[in-house]
Amino acid sequence: MRNNVKNSRDSPSLRDQHVVILGGSSGVGYATAKCALAEGAKVTIASNQEARVEAALARLGPRAHGVVVDVRDEASIAAFFKGFVAFDHLLYMIADSGPHLLSASLTQRDSTAAASALRNASWGALTAIRYAQSRLSTRGSIVLTDRTRLNRSSPQSVPVRVFDHMTRSLAVDLAPLRVNAVRSYRKSTGGAVESELLQCTQGLLIPRSAEPVEIAQAYLYLLRGSYTTGQVLVVDGGRTLL
Repeated sequence: MRNNVKNSRDSPSLRDQHVVILGGSSGVGYATAKCALAEGAKVTIASNQEARVEAALARLGPRAHGVVVDVRDEASIAAFFKGFVAFDHLLYMIADSGPHLLSASLTQRDSTAAASALRNASWGALTAIRYAQSRLSTRGSIVLTDRTRLNRSSPQSVPVRVFDHMTRSLAVDLAPLRVNAVRSYRKSTGGAVESELLQCTQGLLIPRSAEPVEIAQAYLYLLRGSYTTGQVLVVDGGRTLL
């Protein structure tokens, strides 16, 4: 049975709640961890690279904890969650929307690379949820992650539709535990020159790349939103309207 903690409907604060973030050592995951700590939450981050975990903890401070976890390894996931008696929120922030998923038609994709990406984003999430759900409080939630460049009816959009269906199905299956997701579009700046970034973002309704903390706000809303479940919150600068 889940840890029966009274719902906190009067105050949506994260104070004294425990947030576990798989993929919380860098980028949007790190920004979300930092914001949750600022609201008084306890935070545990996890990543498959020990150096990243240690570097993130050095910046986050003493109220954050970190563990090395490989979401491709079920035993690693199981061992990670075995270390918790109870916690309030699970954020699965590991996603892959690389070119093997987006740039080719269904019949031309690299099946090995696509299967690996979907395993990390979908099966990794489902495995984490399976081991986490008995330890999540009834006031808590699960927030999944989809980083994609498409949200239209096209051959490349199939992973998007699968992800949406998975989010809704989990919300029904695990109720009253809340399950939501964030879909974001954020162009990586790694190795990109200014002209490339400009070309990528100038057509957006908000013509720039998102900062990690801006996407983190979507996760924070879903953590606090005690009457929101089964939803995919899109943070893409208006890209899906174009």
